[in-house]
Amino acid sequence: MTLDAKIKKELGLVQVYTGNGKGKTTASLGLALRAMGTGLSVGMIQFMKHELEGGEYEMSKVLDNFTLISRGPKYLLDPNNLTEEDGKVAYEALETAKEMIYSEKYDLFIMDEINTATGWKLIDVKDVIEMLKNRPKNIEIVLTGRYAPDEIIEYADLVTEMRKIKHPFDKGVDARKGIEG
Repeated sequence: MTLDAKIKKELGLVQVYTGNGKGKTTASLGLALRAMGTGLSVGMIQFMKHELEGGEYEMSKVLDNFTLISRGPKYLLDPNNLTEEDGKVAYEALETAKEMIYSEKYDLFIMDEINTATGWKLIDVKDVIEMLKNRPKNIEIVLTGRYAPDEIIEYADLVTEMRKIKHPFDKGVDARKGIEG
């Protein structure tokens, strides 16, 4: 068995990065970088984020084994004023994620901010769990975002909670390009 075959055979867990601290997307991108370094193919879909928001979008243009799709409005969603259109866009992102995962083109697949989308009830957590249960074997899945529902936490194999202790935002420092976005 080749090293690549051995690596791929060991894949198939579900990881969750959640909590109110910084670093959920960053951790998933670090994992993506590690995976690509071993020859694995990485797919990522961003829920509720516009493609022009982060440096990862620019990175995806130059990396052959990294595919990134962003599905979200150009404006920041307000959890107290969500619209039917916001839900429609979130479900379209879920369908795109499902197509990408089921294509079996990716060894690692990241669903960035899906926990927030389910936590805000834009997507029914039951639909996410069903997709995960029926996915092809040996695809590692990462779900990021605040508000991970209990059902996702229960289903996952690994759950890490990022907890904010201190953040520059508390002193009025806005998100900085290349660091927070």
